[in-house]
Amino acid sequence: MVDARQARDHGRRRRAGATHGRAGFVLLAALVALLAVGCGSESDDSGDAGGGDTGANEAPAGTELTITVWLQGRDGASEEVTLTCDPPGGTHPRPEEACLALQADPSALEPLPPDSVCTQIYGGPEEAEVVGTLDGEQVHATFSRQNGCEVDRWDRFAAVLQIGA
Repeated sequence: MVDARQARDHGRRRRAGATHGRAGFVLLAALVALLAVGCGSESDDSGDAGGGDTGANEAPAGTELTITVWLQGRDGASEEVTLTCDPPGGTHPRPEEACLALQADPSALEPLPPDSVCTQIYGGPEEAEVVGTLDGEQVHATFSRQNGCEVDRWDRFAAVLQIGA
């Protein structure tokens, strides 16, 4: 049986814990807000506000890519096309669609994080490589259909990777 003094002490500890919990929540909310503000504060140094060197060595802004696809894996035959945007062109069979896909999801060019957890669903032997410049930035991306994450990445980029006529 619990005497009345123990019950009162328990109530005070519980209220003090609730205050401590609220303080932790406020601290967490402030940290999240600070991180959100910090993420949005990256400056764009692409303008020449400082009057510095405009860079004769800089790559011209634009998109010029070479896309190579191996339908039966890298041991098989490959197909290769070029793609330019602004204006859409090159030897890609559907350059307008491909350029729209690049604009809509440029993150598909980024490799999967090494700690990705992916389903082990094999999507086929197809592999691809995209090399060149995207909006003036150098890119080199590889694609496969070896697991669920790679299949999703391939599908998001299908308009660029489907180069057969």
